[in-house]
Order: sequence, then C-alpha cells, then structure tokens
Amino acid sequence: MTPSREKLLQLMDAALKAADPAVQIPRNLPTKPKGKTIVIGAGKASANMARAFEQAWDGDISGLVVTRYGHAVPCEKIEIVEASHPVPDAAGQKAAQRILDIVKSAGPDDLVVCMISGGGSALLALPGPGLTLEDKQAISKALLHSGATISEMNCVRKHLSAIKGGRLAAACAPARMVTYLVSDVPGDDPAIIASGPTVADPTTGQDALDIIRRYRIEIPLAATELLNNDIHETVKPGDKCFDGHEVIMLSRPQDSLEAAAKVARDLGINPVILGDAIEGEAREVAIVHAGIAHQVAHHGQPAARPCVLLSGGETTVTVRAKGGRGGRNSEFLLSLLIQFRDHEGFSALAIDTDGIDGSEDNAGAIIDPTSWQKAISAGIDLREYLANNDAYSAFAKIDDLLITGPTLTNVNDFRAILIE
Repeated sequence: MTPSREKLLQLMDAALKAADPAVQIPRNLPTKPKGKTIVIGAGKASANMARAFEQAWDGDISGLVVTRYGHAVPCEKIEIVEASHPVPDAAGQKAAQRILDIVKSAGPDDLVVCMISGGGSALLALPGPGLTLEDKQAISKALLHSGATISEMNCVRKHLSAIKGGRLAAACAPARMVTYLVSDVPGDDPAIIASGPTVADPTTGQDALDIIRRYRIEIPLAATELLNNDIHETVKPGDKCFDGHEVIMLSRPQDSLEAAAKVARDLGINPVILGDAIEGEAREVAIVHAGIAHQVAHHGQPAARPCVLLSGGETTVTVRAKGGRGGRNSEFLLSLLIQFRDHEGFSALAIDTDGIDGSEDNAGAIIDPTSWQKAISAGIDLREYLANNDAYSAFAKIDDLLITGPTLTNVNDFRAILIE
C-alpha cells in the first residue's frame, strides 16, 4: 500500500470513529419514567444505537428496531429485525406495522425512545391509505434514478407513508418521547432524516407533487390522490404530540470532517473542509473538487501542499444507462480520476459512511497516481464506464474498490482528496 493511501485510510478511520453513535448514547440518557421504557427505531445505525442504549440503561426495557440486512447486532431485550434498503420490502412493512402497534400501548407514565438514522425511510415501509407495497417500491426506484436530492425524495416518501412525517410520534402520544438521531442529510434537519417519523413536518402534499412533476416521475393514480388529500397531511409543528419531546443529535457529518481534519494536522497535512452539505450530480461535483485540487497544486490556494480537501453531504446520480453498477461515491471518484488522469500529486477516496455505496458491497473506492496507469494497462476506457454509470466495475478491474463492510453508522458521504 502506498503512503498516500495509508494516510487517506487514517482519515477515513477517524471520520467513522467520530460517527459512532454508541459513544454518545451513554452520555445522553433520559430520566427514568414511572412506567415502562420502550425502544423503537429504524435505520442503518439503529441496531447499534439500540444495543448501546440497552447496555447503558439501568432498568427494564423492551422494543423493536428495524435495520438493513447485514446491519443487525445482538441485543438481549430489544428485538432487532432486518429489512431491505434502499428499496423497501415486506419485512420492512411488517416491522413498521409492529412498531406502530407497540407504541399505541404506551401511556402517559411511559417513555418511548426512538433510534433514527439514515435508511429509515426505506426500512419503515408502511404505505399510506390506498397504496400498496408494490406502489411504494416502484416510486422508490423512480426517485432513486431521478437525480432528486435526499430532502426531495424524503418529502415525497413521508407524504405517501402511514408512519413517517411525524405520524409515529402521534401514535406514541401521550407517552414521553426521546428521539436519538444520526444525521445523514445536508443541514442535519431532523424532519428530513429517515423522513422524520417522530418530528414535525412543515412540508405539504403539494410540495411532494411539485417534486414528482419536476423530475417527471410517474406515480399511480392512488398516490396522486393521496398527495392531494388534506386529511392525510403530515403532522405539523405545534401539534400536542410533540409536547415534551426531546430530540438528541448524536452524530453529524461535520463531526466526522472535523475528526479527519485533526488527524490530518497531526500528519503534517493542511486540512481544508469544503463543506458538510454538498449536493449535486456526483460526476459534476467531482469536476468542481478537481478544480480546487488543481488550484492547491499550482497556486497554493486555499492552502499549501501537502493539503487534504475534505467534504461531506450527499451527491446524486441520474441513471443514464441500464446495467451499470456503482453508487454515488464510486461515480464521484471515477469522474475525479478522469480529471486527474496521471497527475502524480493527487490521491483520493470517497465512501458512504454506512459502508455500502448504493446497492453494492463496497463503501466506495480509493485512487492514487497508480490508478490511471492500471486502467491503461487493463485496456479500460474509464469515460465509457462513467457514461454507463458503471463505476463499480471499473474500480473492480483495477483493484481500487474500498470494502469496509457495514460500519453501523451513517453520516452520509465522506470524501478526502490529498494533494502532495
């Protein structure tokens, strides 16, 4: 392994460690209730969060948490189930209904603790009135391929749901509620994370319809009727179900960027945090990042070499070709590699901090000055792979995939570009 790759992996490890919600939960325990304590939740980090709470809580607890397949961890008193992400399945629908049934038994002396992290939108798959699971699956696929931002996708999802958009909080009333959050969205808005099942939602069905039309997404007639139905609106700010509700943000993308920046300084590298809320087409965001890297290399701005550019947020991919493999971070890095070509001073990695980039088995990819030459030696036309949204296959051929396995957290994308 080259020294530049070793440095990048140290930054990645620091970013992931800072995002571990299990470290923060014991420091943020709620007061004990007179009655029972129920733990519920959904997301890629939710099982890890539930285990941390169970281990730190002094008292009886019970509950149910749903996480992505492969992301479960053992708990003694909290049931952990797995379901599909990013496209929902019947297991997620069943789990969502069970969670609703559980919290409806909570009374005013009880405490409901909700573990929410990215991925919860797909995992809490309870279709709204008149919709089927098949409808939700088709709409989810269309949204994922459309190029819509995470906030736009989740706006649509919550208005077509029977549990998201504050509806889970309404079901928990009159119990006291605490929501633990791991943010995977630009801006860390609790109403967007996992489509905000336990927090107030200011958006409307018309907002969701505008997004559907903007991206020319076809939806069933029943979905259009539901979005036009004022009776099915999400739970708005000021609703009594939120009285006394405590929301605790455990981990944010910015925390990971700052942790990586500290390690960079310890290594004698000048860190520049470009932002924790960067959005846009992955391949185009890469072009902008490459331009900044060239400015560092040629002019020492905004920092002198050695320098690392750090950024987070959530890019998007508009799928242009069928059959391609690869998530947004792999596509970002493939576009970046094409911009860098065989430049000797650039290395970079880009990952989804949950350990799964899109629907493949890689967290992302890592490149250094050898990557371009490996592609040439293998006879690979990287531009053709980018055109086909097939970044996974390209990096697999040059052995530059980055595979971490599930990290049990999720604070969105982490990108690091090293200029030496």
